[in-house]
Amino acid sequence: MKIWQALKEAIASLSANRTRSFLTVLGIVIGVGAVIGVLSLGQGAEASIIGQIESIGTNVIYVFRGNTLEDVTNPNSLTTADADALANRTRAPHILNISPVLSGQSSVRFGDESTQTSIMGVAENYAEVTGIELSEGSFFTESNVTNRSSVVVLGPKLAERLTGRQTELVGTTVHINNYPFRVVGVTKAKGGNQFSSPDMDAYIPITAMQLRVKRQTIPNAVDFLLIQAQDSQSIDDAMQEAKSILRTSHRLSSRQPDDFTMTNQQDVLSIANSITSILTIFLAGIAGISLLVGGIGIMNIMLVSVTERTREIGLRKALGARKFDIQLQFLTESTLLSVFGGLIGVGFGWLLGEIVGAIAANSGTPLVPQISLNSVLLATLFSLAVGIFFGWYPALRAANLEPVEALRYE
Repeated sequence: MKIWQALKEAIASLSANRTRSFLTVLGIVIGVGAVIGVLSLGQGAEASIIGQIESIGTNVIYVFRGNTLEDVTNPNSLTTADADALANRTRAPHILNISPVLSGQSSVRFGDESTQTSIMGVAENYAEVTGIELSEGSFFTESNVTNRSSVVVLGPKLAERLTGRQTELVGTTVHINNYPFRVVGVTKAKGGNQFSSPDMDAYIPITAMQLRVKRQTIPNAVDFLLIQAQDSQSIDDAMQEAKSILRTSHRLSSRQPDDFTMTNQQDVLSIANSITSILTIFLAGIAGISLLVGGIGIMNIMLVSVTERTREIGLRKALGARKFDIQLQFLTESTLLSVFGGLIGVGFGWLLGEIVGAIAANSGTPLVPQISLNSVLLATLFSLAVGIFFGWYPALRAANLEPVEALRYE
């Protein structure tokens, strides 16, 4: 039997049982659509996370308190004195800027509106180090930090939640931890999600943070340090200089491990890539289960078809049809079902991704689904393989029917 003839007979057979064929195809559509949708959302989430990390710059180094690798915990191991030591260009020529950060949660109030959000106590160069841009006003100055001024830069989403607008806010007053702070600027939107969004942050001088918002046992202790290297090529040199200065500042002997942890943007990007890739593969695997269920549906329907067409199979074999011809006919039918389902499933997956992307956009989350050619080919070829695999046994069973017994079948 020629392939073209088998194809025509398969189409005719499937058309004769449209409802049953549609329900069988539906399982493949849902399976492929789920896989495509999950992969597109996973790739979109990965691009969004990486984009937010890269927006800070590729020459930024993070220094955190403690050293989990060496089981060293010291909550007060980083201070503003460390930042001053690192700012010495003579000892650290590859370090361009250093910004200590002290963060915490506090209430922010404007009139009758109040919300609990993240407060970032930072230095005047924080915006330069992290690449923050302002939509109006300006970031606070060095004199504001020195004088412990009660000034604040608001994220746009926080500003809108408090005041109902994102513009014409410079000069207004908000209360943080019941202390009045004058708004000097509003940042440009950077996006985020309901769990973490820089657009909901408020930035105040670190000295004001220590005095009015987050008082500590050791007044100069900070949560972490941000170091900006001269450029991306200077990262390693800057990290070596910072490590040497901090060990000297902390009076650590050569036998003692670091009481701080240092990482850079490349490390963060690598970790983010690993996490998003593992999560995407995990979710795609779960979605792939529905594709296997669709394959089982194909096998079930093809077995029913073999039973219903037993006399037809017997007649064909009596007229000279070979085992291969019968097997090819049923394999063609199962393959057509999976291919049609796969093609429709690609469109369904794209639509699913767009719907989730639109919902994410409305909620302020920067998630743009990305459908790659690889994911489309993977899902389509997998659905084809499912059709062949689950159609093989029914086709083999049909081909092995004895003509005499098949013709007797009622």
